[in-house]
Amino acid sequence: MSTVASSRTVTPNGVAPRRRATLDWRIRFGVLSLIWGFSFLFIKVGTDGYAPFQVTFGRLLFGSAVLVAAMAVKRERLPRGARTWGHLAVAAFLLNALPFSLFAYSELTIPSTLAGICNATSPLWGMALSLVALSEDRPTRRRVAGLGIGFLGVLTVLGVWQGFHGLDATGTAMALLASLSYPVGWIYVRRTLAGTGHSHLSMTGAQLLLATAQLAFVTPLFTTLPSRVAWVPLLAIAALGALGTGLAMLLQYGIVAEVGPTTAQMVTYFIPVIATAAGVAILGESLAWSTPVGAVIVLAGAALTQTGPRD
Repeated sequence: MSTVASSRTVTPNGVAPRRRATLDWRIRFGVLSLIWGFSFLFIKVGTDGYAPFQVTFGRLLFGSAVLVAAMAVKRERLPRGARTWGHLAVAAFLLNALPFSLFAYSELTIPSTLAGICNATSPLWGMALSLVALSEDRPTRRRVAGLGIGFLGVLTVLGVWQGFHGLDATGTAMALLASLSYPVGWIYVRRTLAGTGHSHLSMTGAQLLLATAQLAFVTPLFTTLPSRVAWVPLLAIAALGALGTGLAMLLQYGIVAEVGPTTAQMVTYFIPVIATAAGVAILGESLAWSTPVGAVIVLAGAALTQTGPRD
């Protein structure tokens, strides 16, 4: 459930690590997979007590608090310059405010398992968009084949041979649009914010603060204050923000800095597996055979789209 484009495109330049990480990167990779996989369950539980925009606002608020605390500990400063903040505002909308809200709205009508699988289509959208928007990404037979296989996987998940019977089209479209929003944001950041010289933590903290401000403006316009505090959904939102957004970003950037973005991106392939297991085991969501089969096909196609330039 990647949320910040700079993890893929902006890495620390010329800065050697001062000491070895306290935890092996494989352990942190596993923790990150679990956190992002369970995020879809947290969204589902959060929407049981609060409106989708409220869930998203709470998520961003708790996530920002974690990153601001990390910045204070490391004595990091927010980036400067109106141009940088302007681009960060767009990135915050495309990578945080919009997809987080769409996923929250989608889970009003679709299971968390389906939302998690839709999230796995993000590399497919990214590959298709990069061929158009980024001249350095050349199409290859393998990557085009991956795109086609991934598309077949999506159709399998949706049960196209049944005419999408029993499937909420609006909720599914929202989840797919949320997944599309991520690569759009990644491409935007690559074109506008790569090489700014600011640290990951500084850029991410500023981006989340801007996304929080955007939801703070939008939420009161479309929602009303709840009549009572629903504690379990509130705890789910807190976990979604503090763990699924704040801590997850810190883990992601640490892994990217240590083993590179290619390895770090493999977390995408574990998220739908964990989201499906959590939805079925904890929430009791039903699972047709086409859902896991289609998910495997989607992940296979996504893996092919991430291969190198040679066929």
